[in-house]
Amino acid sequence: MSSRIHIVLDEAEKARYRRQAQREGKSLGAWLRAAAEDRLRASLQPRPLRTRAELERFFVECDEREPAPEPDWADHRAVIERSRRDGLDVT
Repeated sequence: MSSRIHIVLDEAEKARYRRQAQREGKSLGAWLRAAAEDRLRASLQPRPLRTRAELERFFVECDEREPAPEPDWADHRAVIERSRRDGLDVT
C-alpha cells in the first residue's frame, strides 16, 4: 500500500531538485525517495568518534533519542541499596 507525503518547497528548491532528478534519469518523486533512503542509511552507519567534541555530540544525540533521561548514578545506587535493605528477611 502506498501513501503520499506532501512537502513544502519554494520554487527554486523544487527546480534544483527536479533538474538533478532529470540528470539522474529519475522522476522528482523517485529522486526524493532515494535521497531520503540515502540519508536514513547514512544515519544508521556507525561512525568513529575521533574527538572529544564528537563523543559529547554522540551522547547528546543518544539522550535526545530516549523518552526520559537516565537516572543519575547516585539516585540509581540509592534505589539498589533500598532494594537490598527491603529485600532482607529481618526477624
